[in-house]
Amino acid sequence: MPSQYRADQVGSLLRPADLLQARHTHAPAEDLRALEDRHILRVLDRQKEIGFDVFTDGELRRSNFMSDFTDAVEGFDFGDSVARRWKDEAHKAGDAPAAVSTISGVVTSTLRKRQPLTGNELPFLREHAPGAIKITLPSPTQFPAISFKYGITDRAYRDPYALLNAITEIMAEDIRSLAASGVSYVQIDAPRYSYYLDPRWTAWMQKELGVDPAQMLTASLEADNACFAAARRPGITLAIHLCRGNNRSHWYAEGGYDAIADRLFNDLAVDRFLLEYDDERSGTFDPLRFVPKGKTVVLGLVSSKHPQLERKEDLIRRIKEAAKVLPLEQLALSPQCGFASTMEGNLLTEDDQWAKLQLVVDTAREVWG
Repeated sequence: MPSQYRADQVGSLLRPADLLQARHTHAPAEDLRALEDRHILRVLDRQKEIGFDVFTDGELRRSNFMSDFTDAVEGFDFGDSVARRWKDEAHKAGDAPAAVSTISGVVTSTLRKRQPLTGNELPFLREHAPGAIKITLPSPTQFPAISFKYGITDRAYRDPYALLNAITEIMAEDIRSLAASGVSYVQIDAPRYSYYLDPRWTAWMQKELGVDPAQMLTASLEADNACFAAARRPGITLAIHLCRGNNRSHWYAEGGYDAIADRLFNDLAVDRFLLEYDDERSGTFDPLRFVPKGKTVVLGLVSSKHPQLERKEDLIRRIKEAAKVLPLEQLALSPQCGFASTMEGNLLTEDDQWAKLQLVVDTAREVWG
């Protein structure tokens, strides 16, 4: 059976200044690799010291949470990115956007994998991780919304559904090999499900992307399930993480899970759902009533967006509130997202980050023992 990790983490960690500097100045590959190795060893040791039972390399070798895919697959053009609006948390719904996402390229030709997606991460982790390894991958559903551009992408893929199918095929092939290589925990990051929670984004899907949201939801669930089916092995924990945006402490969507809860929790063949629940944009715990027995919800109650440290008593209170809807044995705790969805990271310090992760572990121990 998959392991039950009560204290969890989404995956990405803040990059130290010297690593960012090396990336920005295009340091020689050997120097960059040595620097990455040194810092990954450091963050592995820190996770062990804090008390985690599952370990990530912090995605320190990536430029953003999905660059393992875009670095490994030919066919993306980063000079013509599709604009995606982000909002600062201080802005109210309907205000002007605070930023524009440019972390993904546009698909301009038929996609071709040239190397394993996590091929430059896994060997080092297998050698040095002090316990179970967690590997994160972007969901195939991430790309139709941010990498499909009419007049360009449709020369290779007739519509967003065709692009989704092509990416799913590449992802499933790679994840099948990954699951057979000694990884204990595979997590797919799927922020685009938030589109179905926010009426502004479902309207955008119809008008700009040219898809029916209900049809695309079905296609998305099928795509992720194809990846999970490829990864399923005895003893491997399979998880999906949902958020509403996390680039540089900004966000782009809001709304509770109600609109898709029944299908999301019942149709996806996963062991764990890592759900954003750090503020009112995430709605109530009521949709958790749709979670079936045998699946775990990891409550993302600790914010990775701001430096203020939450109070343990508040976290325990909210866990107890969630346990009124879903039994405590089906719950766990984590930050609401990673600390660095892009390599520039969120607007807090490494000390803030480690304090929040320590709080997750300490709270989980108090609640579940």
